[in-house]
Amino acid sequence: MSRSFAVFLLLLLAVAAPAPAVESVPQSREQIRLSFAPVVRQVAPAVVNIYTRRVVRASASPMFADPFFRRFFGDVPGLTQDRVQRSLGSGVLIGADGTVVTNHHVIKDADEVTVVLSDRREFEARIVGSDEHTDLAVLKIAAKGESFPTLPLGDSDRLEVGDLVLAIGNPFGVGQTVTQGIVSALARTNVGVSDFRSFIQTDASINPGNSGGALVDMDGRLVGINSAIYSRDGGSNGIGFAIPTALVRTVVAGLSKGGKVVRPWLGAATQAVTADLAQALGLPRPVGVLVSSVSKDSPAARSGLKDGDVITAVNGREVDDPEGLRFRLATLDLGGEAKLTALRSGSERSFSVRLVAPPEDPPRDRSEIAGRNPFSGAVLVNLNPALTDELGLDSTLTGVMILEIRGGSVAQRLGLQPGDRLLRINDRPVVSVAEARRLLSGELPRWSLTISRNGQTLTQVIEG
Repeated sequence: MSRSFAVFLLLLLAVAAPAPAVESVPQSREQIRLSFAPVVRQVAPAVVNIYTRRVVRASASPMFADPFFRRFFGDVPGLTQDRVQRSLGSGVLIGADGTVVTNHHVIKDADEVTVVLSDRREFEARIVGSDEHTDLAVLKIAAKGESFPTLPLGDSDRLEVGDLVLAIGNPFGVGQTVTQGIVSALARTNVGVSDFRSFIQTDASINPGNSGGALVDMDGRLVGINSAIYSRDGGSNGIGFAIPTALVRTVVAGLSKGGKVVRPWLGAATQAVTADLAQALGLPRPVGVLVSSVSKDSPAARSGLKDGDVITAVNGREVDDPEGLRFRLATLDLGGEAKLTALRSGSERSFSVRLVAPPEDPPRDRSEIAGRNPFSGAVLVNLNPALTDELGLDSTLTGVMILEIRGGSVAQRLGLQPGDRLLRINDRPVVSVAEARRLLSGELPRWSLTISRNGQTLTQVIEG
């Protein structure tokens, strides 16, 4: 190759190479008119307004609301009156047959539910099922032969911090409104608005009335159900939270089949790995979830998990705290297996855990206690994995717990509370409801009670 030809080739490559991008103001009308309107046109028809109506009976006079007066007069005609409570929220059509997903707190205790579409058509709807633990509910529009617009479910696990999103709902009842923002954070677990927490955080404006509305990505897919805001005055401060579709998908499937959500049972108590724990375990940094105890014959035990293991991922998805672990398991369907990644003695191991429903073992044996004893008026149950899952408690808890307490009962006057676990009665261990009934069957001049409340052991002596 001659020197002149080489120089010519270098000059040709220099001319053909793309110039570096230069920041500049918009140069044309087309650049100025960039808009989210195409996405909004695509998704807005599937976002609905939800109006609920509830009739409550209230006393016509504050005096007759007092339990003392009601004891003598009861519900005297004319002294009570019905009052209608109304509330509003948003929802998302996910089925052409009129299936709507919204928040549990939007339709809680509602007697009537009305769904209003973006084209102003109104339909009555029935509640198919509602799950308080995840704050999700499924409705079905009462309309035969109608085909409704729908919003396809996207993959919330593909979201990244910084992605653009749109929030659509009915804030303050002003009508359908679209706000735009970015994903500010993922897997927020310290927001106490449900028992299964791993929220998408966004700065798209979310206000009262947006609850149950859609959080959509730029492909026009549903990635979350708007559920809560962080606010000191009731308005948007730029921190909103949405339930990821990874959880919405499994909850909707469970509610649509039988009106009840059954989540996989692990059978292990866990705790967050703090900096001190990480140092004690020889970890370079706080990571994962520490297994503190494993229930006998549970899926965790059968998989080989042991006390002291540190679970770091579920099916390749990282978990950083017990709430994140519970969330990941709750997104999985029963009948299959989950691959748990864990650290043991500094080495990474994999464990295959069967996804089974929590068992009703031992039977609950729900019993209301009567007679002359400190627990008169208390409803006792045997704890089992199915019940602890329903109540959002540690699945490894066992023994006897107070489920309810009747108003004005002896148990209430003595300060006993729902959630208290019975440990001993008159220094004898309480291992079942049947044993509790036996220990309470006599009339004694003196009672000694030991209970567990919020992790503390309390003992009370009662003189007959």
